[in-house]
Amino acid sequence: MKIIQGMANLLRQTRSHGGCALTIGNFDGVHRGHQAMLALLGNEARHRGLPTCALTFEPHPRDYFAKKYRQPDLAPARIATLRDKLHELRRCGVDQCVILPFDERLAALAAQDFIDQVLLGALGARYVLVGDDFRFGAQRRGDYALLDAAGSAQGFDVARMLSYEVHGVRVSSSEVRDALAAGHMDAAAALLGRPYAISGHVVHGRKLGRALGESASGAEDGFRTLNLRFDHWKPAASGIFVVQVHGLEPDPSAPPLPGVANLGVRPSLDPDDANGGRVLLETHCLEWPERVQRALQNATTPGEAYGKIIRVELLHKLHDELRYDGLAALTAGIAHDCAAARAWLAQRRPPA
Repeated sequence: MKIIQGMANLLRQTRSHGGCALTIGNFDGVHRGHQAMLALLGNEARHRGLPTCALTFEPHPRDYFAKKYRQPDLAPARIATLRDKLHELRRCGVDQCVILPFDERLAALAAQDFIDQVLLGALGARYVLVGDDFRFGAQRRGDYALLDAAGSAQGFDVARMLSYEVHGVRVSSSEVRDALAAGHMDAAAALLGRPYAISGHVVHGRKLGRALGESASGAEDGFRTLNLRFDHWKPAASGIFVVQVHGLEPDPSAPPLPGVANLGVRPSLDPDDANGGRVLLETHCLEWPERVQRALQNATTPGEAYGKIIRVELLHKLHDELRYDGLAALTAGIAHDCAAARAWLAQRRPPA
């Protein structure tokens, strides 16, 4: 999948192409409704001999207005990082993804100017597919009727896809956010069509987990964690989770490793840690098979996974983040979470 960021890069790369079949949205989570729309887009594109294109925005338009008006409650909780959104769009067969910065200029662009300058002038759209609640342009004045009329007048096809439902529930990013906020991971997975997951490069933390575990059990690596940054300040999910980790095994077909993870701001730690108080997903694997240990060995940082790309699936929420009074209480809390995760996994796993 080709990724184009910014209008200048878009204009440089698309002046000579023969058009595209386009859909527009934030695609937060790339849930089953998005997947159905992208499947329809691919089918229409094949009939027309066109590449598919997804136009999205970063930051989310509501993030922009939340910052502009200094009202953080306007910003939606973020389901997925940009990395994970692009990964899922690629999995859905999108040929090209265009990421436009949602800034003052784009926010002020009138609906017809958005059609003329972006959809036609920059993208050369010949088929445009949108959702039933699609709005665009300054003050959200553009709607499907305006887009359809423009298509008839300016020579491009327009289609609208109605709501997609699962078990009588309209699938939307808002529904996914609600499920994640409530800790209903099975409901979120049903809406997403897959377990909720976060991926990224393993980054350095404070190395506190090792000291905690050593003091509790004498283990060489203690409660060592694999740390992933969640770029947005407001994740849709937070708390302590039973997880499984993909990407550490040397064999990509190997089963994932079970673990327990904290997603959030770590209230028991000070904000001056190595990650500056940013949202982290900290995962402790409950099993470290010898083959994984060997795969992580290198000459400079034995046993580490820094820089490695992993994917962590959040399967079950144990509880919200807690503030512990001191390292001893934190150590006991982590040990309790590990035991609870093992118990949940034991009930979930089929007998050998």
